[in-house]
Amino acid sequence: MSQAIAEADTAAPKDTTLIYRQSRWTRLTHWLWAISLFFMLLSGLQIFNARPQLYIGKQSGFGYNNTVFAIGAENTATGPRGYTEIFGHRFDTTGVLGWSGPAGQETSRGFPSWATIPSYYDLGTARVVHFFFAWILTTTLVVWLVASLINGHLRRDLAPRLDDLKRLPQDIVDHAKLRFHHTREYNTLQKMAYGGVLFVLLPLMIITGLAMSPSMNSVLPWLNELLGGRQTARTIHFTVMLLLVGFFIIHIVMILAAGPINELRSIITGWYRTDPPAHDDKPAERSI
Repeated sequence: MSQAIAEADTAAPKDTTLIYRQSRWTRLTHWLWAISLFFMLLSGLQIFNARPQLYIGKQSGFGYNNTVFAIGAENTATGPRGYTEIFGHRFDTTGVLGWSGPAGQETSRGFPSWATIPSYYDLGTARVVHFFFAWILTTTLVVWLVASLINGHLRRDLAPRLDDLKRLPQDIVDHAKLRFHHTREYNTLQKMAYGGVLFVLLPLMIITGLAMSPSMNSVLPWLNELLGGRQTARTIHFTVMLLLVGFFIIHIVMILAAGPINELRSIITGWYRTDPPAHDDKPAERSI
């Protein structure tokens, strides 16, 4: 019975442009990572609110001049105002960063309540949520990496080939013009973007997260020194978060531009509609 269900799930339909592109495992990890990153982001902003400043170096405080980013509030002639300071340049961000809340109930806080989990200040709960989903993300990422090495998914589908690099300039032009080619294989920009997230950003986020944990000092005492101190690791961790948010925004824009129904169907059911093949094209024989 189970075998029949599995065969039905991957059985090719009569429409030859509809292919089975994403395996069950790929779809499962995709959504697990998406959910985990969502809760890690919002709980991480709550944790950041406990000390809404970033530094470079091993020390921090009033006696050091190594602040690179800060969110705060100050009293002015017109009342309290929120500000964001980046490398010494200050911007008024009242109502969003530094000073926010319902009219008449504004308070001094880094990120607003609607952007944090929980919405009220609760550092303990935020840490529990953050670490819970961090372990889910880390575990599934390691399992995915091992499985992809064994089944050849990395080599076959994600590693850029010489032909991919040759097509990179044209691929950039096509994306800039929102001209997409729906094929079984990932295009060059997709391979580079997914590779950057999976093998650079996510591992770096995990490593810097471990470096910030005092309990890891006895297990990996060299990690903190390698990253330039706990404060530098925290700054890198925050920067990686911003890059992941940027990737997510671009990812959503590309999905909407390329055809949201087709793209969502692929990552939910596995089936993906490709461009009609040319007369001299041979039918594809493999699936991702």
